[in-house]
Amino acid sequence: MTTVELTRFRVLPEKTSELLAARAEMLSDFAADRVGFLGARLVQLPEGEWLDIVEWDTAESFAASREKGGNLPGIARFFTAIDSLVVAEEGTLA
Repeated sequence: MTTVELTRFRVLPEKTSELLAARAEMLSDFAADRVGFLGARLVQLPEGEWLDIVEWDTAESFAASREKGGNLPGIARFFTAIDSLVVAEEGTLA
């Protein structure tokens, strides 16, 4: 079953362009390095908040990705632009 990672976070206004500039490289790094990565969507919410919706082929693939953290430059650059985490959740695509 497809596992969905839902991460809501805050970005300071002055870091928004940095976040968006890093996105393509982050997705490229995920595709090259993260087994089971299916795709992702980034949603801009009001008041500097964002929601990242990432799909994984299994919960195990998602867990393995979390263990790697920001191990590649594009991923690290994206994570660095984030000011604070609001909530991170995991679910299954229905």
